[in-house]
Amino acid sequence: MNDSFFKKIESKTGVPMEEVFALANAIQFADFKNEKQVRKIIRNVGKLAKKNITPQMEDELVRSIVNDGKAFNFADIENMLKR
Repeated sequence: MNDSFFKKIESKTGVPMEEVFALANAIQFADFKNEKQVRKIIRNVGKLAKKNITPQMEDELVRSIVNDGKAFNFADIENMLKR
């Protein structure tokens, strides 16, 4: 992919591609049984999405991912953020 493609994404989202790549890298190598890592990823997703994640929402997401064994799914997080 070329730089102009990434520049277009950055201009539309307002999120630097370096942050997107850093998050993707963190997700790729994360241990989703580790509550601390999961919380950090959830906070980063909220920050990038410019959404406030309440402590209750964070707890629900962490419980869903760590305890219930659900796969980390951006669509699920997005739906929870829309509530």
